Amino acid sequence: MTGYEMFWPMMAHAVLVYILYALLGLRRRSAVKAGKIRQSQFRENYAADEPAQSLVVRNNLANQFELPVLFYACSIALFVAQADNLPAVILAWIFVGSRYAHTFVHVTSNNLRYRSPLFAIGYIALAGMWGWLAVWMTFS
Repeated sequence: MTGYEMFWPMMAHAVLVYILYALLGLRRRSAVKAGKIRQSQFRENYAADEPAQSLVVRNNLANQFELPVLFYACSIALFVAQADNLPAVILAWIFVGSRYAHTFVHVTSNNLRYRSPLFAIGYIALAGMWGWLAVWMTFS
């Protein structure tokens, strides 16, 4: 390992956030053009009657600043503690992969039958990362 593998999943998640910002802009622009909402209603970055097509993207984007905050903190802690080895990197990729899959379901069908298990996979992978860090710090 080169020592920077832990940063690739972090960058992949950052790419997801940028994709979501672009998608939100496109969907909001589309809603304004279709006359579903006025552009001025987004002045405060919140529209009470935001159309569902952009609301799900806005909600998913907000999700990317909740649990992933713990992902970034743990990833950096793993790197600093030199615990960013293969198990940690695999768990990080599982977390990020689950975020992409969760996002896809959230902004398309928004089917909780699929979305909830995808969230759970990421939740468990992140718990595994924190657990790995705790074990590493305890025994090294």
